[in-house]
Amino acid sequence: MAEPGHPTTGAGSDPRTLRKVGIASFIGALVEWYDYFLYGLAAALVFGDLFFPGDGGVVGTLSAFATFAVGFFARPVGGVIFGHVGDRLGRKSALVITLLLMGLATFGIGLLPGYDQIGVWAPVLLVLLRILQGVAVGGEWGGAVLMMTEHAPARRRGFYGSWPQMASSAALLLATALNAALSGGLSEPAYLSWGWRVPFLISILLVVVGLVIRLRVPESPEFEELRESGEEARRPVVEALRSEKRSIGLVIGMRVAENACGYLISVFALNYVTNDLGLSAGIGLVATMVAAVVQFVLTPLYGALSDRVGRRPVYLFGAALHVVFAFPFFLILQTRDPVAVVVAFVIGYAVANGAMFATQPAFFSELFGTRVRYSGISLGYQFSAMFAGGLAPFIATALVVASGGAPWLVAGYWMLLGLVTLLTTLLVRERRTQVAPEGGRVARTDH
Repeated sequence: MAEPGHPTTGAGSDPRTLRKVGIASFIGALVEWYDYFLYGLAAALVFGDLFFPGDGGVVGTLSAFATFAVGFFARPVGGVIFGHVGDRLGRKSALVITLLLMGLATFGIGLLPGYDQIGVWAPVLLVLLRILQGVAVGGEWGGAVLMMTEHAPARRRGFYGSWPQMASSAALLLATALNAALSGGLSEPAYLSWGWRVPFLISILLVVVGLVIRLRVPESPEFEELRESGEEARRPVVEALRSEKRSIGLVIGMRVAENACGYLISVFALNYVTNDLGLSAGIGLVATMVAAVVQFVLTPLYGALSDRVGRRPVYLFGAALHVVFAFPFFLILQTRDPVAVVVAFVIGYAVANGAMFATQPAFFSELFGTRVRYSGISLGYQFSAMFAGGLAPFIATALVVASGGAPWLVAGYWMLLGLVTLLTTLLVRERRTQVAPEGGRVARTDH
C-alpha cells in the first residue's frame, strides 16, 4: 500500500529557509519548555508551602506533585486538538496558538495569590492554569519537530530534528538558573513571597519574541504538497487511531523511560537531595543546570550520529543505560558529595536520556504518513507523557515514604521503566534510509 507521508524527497528546503525554520523551532520550543519546566521546579521547591500549607511536609509535596501531574493529563487533550489543527490547517497555525496559550497560562501563575490570600481558590486556580499549560505543550512538541524534520534534507533529518530538543535543555537551564539566582540571592521570606514569581512573569517577554519569529517562517513543504493535492485528512485524529495504532503504541512505549526518568531526575531527585538527604537546594539546582548544559551539547551529536548509524542503536543505548544506572544513581546520591551528585545527574539526564530525546523527532516522524503525522506523533508522545512523566515524581515520592526514606523502590521503578522502553524499541524497524525520488511516494512497510 502506498501512502503519502514518509519523507517524499531527499533535498529538503534551501539552506537559508532551513536556518530560519531551525531558529524559529528552537526559540518557540525554548519558550514553551521554559514555561513548563518552571512549574516543575516551583512544585519541587515552593508550591507545597504556598498553595497547600495546611498539608505540611511530605503531604504538601505530594499535593504539589499531584498538580504537576495534572498538566500531563491535559497534554493528550492538546495533542488531539492541535493534531487536528496541524493536519488540517498546517503546522504553523497550530504552533502560533500553542505559544500564546502557554504564555498566558504561565504569566497567570506568576500573578496567582497564595492560599493565605484566597484560600482554597489558590490551588483550584493553580490547577486550572496548569491544565492550560498541559494543553499548550501537548500541541507544541509535534508541530515544532515536524516543522524541522519536514524541512530538513532526508539524510540529515536526525541532526536537524534535534534542534527543538536542544531548546528543552536550554529551557531547563534557563528556568533552573533563574530560580537558583533568586533563591540564592534573596532571603527565604522574600523568595517565597515574590521571588519565585519573577521567572513566570518575564516569560511573557519570551512569548512575544517567539511569536514574532514563528510568524515569519514558511509552512512545512510536505504539508504544502499535501494541501495542494487536496489529500488532507478530514478527521486526522480518528484516521490516526484507525490506521496508525501500532505506530502510536510504539511511540508510547519508547517514551516511557525517557519521559519518566527525565522527571525523576529534574523534579523528584531535586526534591530528594534537598528534603531527604539534607543537602542545600543549590546543589540540586547546580546539578540540574550542569546536566542541562551537557545534554544541550550532546543532543545535536546524538542526532547526527543517528543519521550515520541509525536511530535505533542510539535509542537502545539510552534505554539500556537507564536499566543499568538506576541503582547506581541513588548509591551516588547517598554519598552526599556535591561533585558526585552532579556526575549522577549528568549520566542519567544528559547521557542516557539525551540519547533517546535527541533521536525522537526523526525516529518518531518516520513512523507516520504526512496526512496524520501531527496527530499520530502527538497522540503517542502525549499519552506516554501522561502515564510516565506526569506520575513519576508523585509515584517516586510515595515509594520513598513507603520504604521509610530509602530510595531503592524508586530505583526498581526506574529500572522497570528502562526495560519497557528497551523492549519496545527492539520492536521498531529502522526507517531512516527510506527516501523516495523527488515528488515520489514511499511505500508503507511494517515497522
